[in-house]
Amino acid sequence: MSPNDVARLVELITAEVMASLHGAGSPVQCGCHGVLYDCCPSRVGGLIDAGATRLGMHAAGGRPGDVAGLIDHTLLKPEATRAEIEALCREAAEFSFATVCVNPAWVAHAARLLRGSRVGVCSVVGFPLGATTADVKQYETRRVIFDGAREVDMVINLGALKSGDLRTVERDIEAVATTCREGGAVSKVIIEAALLTDEEKITACTLSKAAGADYVKTSTGFAKSGATVADVELMRRVVGPEMGVKAAGGVRDLAQLKAMQAAGATRVGASAGVKIVRESRGEQIGSAPAGY
Repeated sequence: MSPNDVARLVELITAEVMASLHGAGSPVQCGCHGVLYDCCPSRVGGLIDAGATRLGMHAAGGRPGDVAGLIDHTLLKPEATRAEIEALCREAAEFSFATVCVNPAWVAHAARLLRGSRVGVCSVVGFPLGATTADVKQYETRRVIFDGAREVDMVINLGALKSGDLRTVERDIEAVATTCREGGAVSKVIIEAALLTDEEKITACTLSKAAGADYVKTSTGFAKSGATVADVELMRRVVGPEMGVKAAGGVRDLAQLKAMQAAGATRVGASAGVKIVRESRGEQIGSAPAGY
């Protein structure tokens, strides 16, 4: 056995001993990051590097059906008008998208427009920078749920992640994920993959699982690039088969959506949802709209 293998074995034995000492109901934390041992990024990163394609941690996610059911019909540009939001909701009801994804100021209006339909309302928290505090994100979450949101896409504290302050990142995600569970809403964690190294992507996804989120999501659509097949594949390997993965940013046609789905995405955020669904039906369509 190599020195690394011996060290890993010692870690595993230590964790088992600690679990016995503290009782089955007491979580064991790693010494390096102060998070749950099974979710320690150092440990999980090693497993991923070794070729693991599935990690045995509990998670929950959605399983949408046809093409329209995969799509969060999205309008998050800051200058969006009431008329544009209303058009978004009409399209969502007509094409039976999973949700409309709108900024918090429009949640109550969208919820009224979609009342009685099968389309949910999704909103964003700490958007698009993620640089607000956990208590502010928690309040934002409570407010959008109160206004009618049934899904919440939050942006993680990227600065804390890149500083190695993983406990702060986990608390940040927990503040939203816990509030969503209490309010009966789905939580999605935007990791902004374009700004992260692969190691940081693994860490962000692992912490999202540890915090009890329902989905991990690639992008806000406001960074230098959006979803990539490679990122979706990596995120899927880390979170396993039960947690949702949402690809967002730059998905503008059916071929891109299918590529993301094949890579492991169970939801796609797109402003080109109508075009994508019409493509799937074999209809003639024009060019995709620019933006998220």
